[in-house]
Amino acid sequence: MSLDFSKMDVSSRPKLFDFHGVAMIPIFTANWENVQNFQARPDDILIATYPKAGTTWVSQILDLLYFGKTSPERLTSLPIYERVPFLEMTIPNLVSGKDQADKLPTTPRLIKSHFPVQFVPKSFWEQNCRMIYVARNAKDNMVSYYHFDCMNNVQPAAGDWNSFFQRFMEGDMVFGSWYDHVTNWWKKTQTHSNIHYMFYEDMIEDTGREIEKLCSFIGLSPSAEEKEMIRTGVQFDNMKKNKMANYSTLPVMDFKVSPFMRKGKVGDWKNYFTVAQNEEFDADYKRKMKDPALHFRCEL
Repeated sequence: MSLDFSKMDVSSRPKLFDFHGVAMIPIFTANWENVQNFQARPDDILIATYPKAGTTWVSQILDLLYFGKTSPERLTSLPIYERVPFLEMTIPNLVSGKDQADKLPTTPRLIKSHFPVQFVPKSFWEQNCRMIYVARNAKDNMVSYYHFDCMNNVQPAAGDWNSFFQRFMEGDMVFGSWYDHVTNWWKKTQTHSNIHYMFYEDMIEDTGREIEKLCSFIGLSPSAEEKEMIRTGVQFDNMKKNKMANYSTLPVMDFKVSPFMRKGKVGDWKNYFTVAQNEEFDADYKRKMKDPALHFRCEL
């Protein structure tokens, strides 16, 4: 099922437009009706995040937990974007994440999405599918997203850091406002028990502990040896070197500008935010983040 991106024109960067109140670009809306009519199965697992919040990390962990023992060849022959399709991505005449998900031979099917919660196809709710949401603190998420927009030719151009900083605060990003995204998924956990809400910072702090929690949520009980093998396999430096996980096989990403997996640190924002920007951001954050139960750590 190898994807050939060589025929794709990456010379012109897409422009954002308003789509049902969320900033989007055409490759995530072009197949809207088909995506909305996606037929989820009860054992499907949806991995949802705001962009650059640990999607690939959790996808790789889940793939190892489910198929590391039974189909180890998958991990060395198929890149992560084929093992865990990106549901809403549609590049006309080339690839549709929805079609990839339909054709997945695995049980369960692991499916990735950056959709805000209100865009998730209704069959996922009707089938009571398990969903894993990963959230990352806004400051590091912003820095990571900035570098991603610099190197990914199918994303809008990042522009300079100062203008990107303002756009991020305004929610003028693909998939909309970080604040809305993390908050609305958090609210959904109050009414939908099949969502496991994870924090990127917790995973950095103790990957083993977070893998334990994931296993408990999905009902798997691997041996201590298997868990340790997965924990070491998904450490950032190992993932960054892994061609089947690091997106280096995807030509739309310009690794000469930045690797897809850059640092994977908590607190890297300090290398980018000026003192004035940090003060401005903190004041804005205070206004927008109203739920005291949703707490992020910007340093460990």
